[in-house]
Amino acid sequence: MAEENKFNDNEMKHLEFIQNAISRLGANSFQMKGWAIAIFAAALALFAATGGVEASYLFMAIIPALLLWFLDAYYLQQERKFRGIYDDVAQASGENKQDVQLFAMPLNLYADGKYSYLNVFWSKTVWPLYLVMIAGGAIGGVIMHNIR
Repeated sequence: MAEENKFNDNEMKHLEFIQNAISRLGANSFQMKGWAIAIFAAALALFAATGGVEASYLFMAIIPALLLWFLDAYYLQQERKFRGIYDDVAQASGENKQDVQLFAMPLNLYADGKYSYLNVFWSKTVWPLYLVMIAGGAIGGVIMHNIR
């Protein structure tokens, strides 16, 4: 016997809207990581093309990596908030359920704890990539600047 759908058409459409926002934000976050790696690789290629003489190329890669880290964390924060909304809309009952009206996306209800910007900024899926690039560029730049 098949389980009956506990959501009406409008509730299903609301969940689909939320899921589409989650998908877009996840794709944006993925693109930020791709851009950061591409820019850092370009800086390394420029550094190598100068024969390792221009350490400034390594330093120049730090600024875009830092900016993309902030932007990536923002997209992931928004994604987490939409996931919270999705979970609350999808729950039939429960004490943690927020009161979310049909077709509403109240992001302001999801501000603390796992939804906070700093929590996302230092999450294990974000900080290792960017911190390694920034530290690598800084340390490599200092070492190469002092060698020549």
